Amino acid sequence: MKYLIVGLGNIGEEYRNTRHNIGFMVLDALAKASNIVFSDKRYGAIANLSIKGRQVILLKPSTYMNLSGNAVRYWMQQEKIPLENVLIVVDDLALPIGTLRLKGKGSDAGHNGLKHIAATLGTQNYSRLRFGIGNDFPKGGQIDFVLGEFDGEAKNILPERIELACEVIKSFCLAGLNITMNQFNNK
Repeated sequence: MKYLIVGLGNIGEEYRNTRHNIGFMVLDALAKASNIVFSDKRYGAIANLSIKGRQVILLKPSTYMNLSGNAVRYWMQQEKIPLENVLIVVDDLALPIGTLRLKGKGSDAGHNGLKHIAATLGTQNYSRLRFGIGNDFPKGGQIDFVLGEFDGEAKNILPERIELACEVIKSFCLAGLNITMNQFNNK
């Protein structure tokens, strides 16, 4: 069984620790904990992970957020991974900081990365792990907020929530979507 876990973010040092890059941060933490490294490949950085016999491909797209679907489609086709074995890790303004929500489908909620993935794949029926980044910004300040770095209390809770997100990913690959949603969505 093969899985494709995609962490959404933007490449480049100026984006490294921004809220919009939480998908990259989660995959970096999972790779580090598993002693694996990413290598630059077509459409993104790839790391191969084995979780109890399941082959898991971690992907950090190099397409920038607004073209993430190109990387997702390419690696799904390249590795022959079915849609039900794809999980997108994404930042979410609608959730309080550190809140995790696993869903099997849904709208893009105005997120350009999810919007492009849905348009490219022709469906919104793909699993996503929404990582809450909060929405503490003034009217008209959304772009500056998502492209800003975590600060204050958010920075303090981040390591523990990222670690929990890694556990959600492992469970998704081992137990499946429904069991994982039931186990983790209220933590």
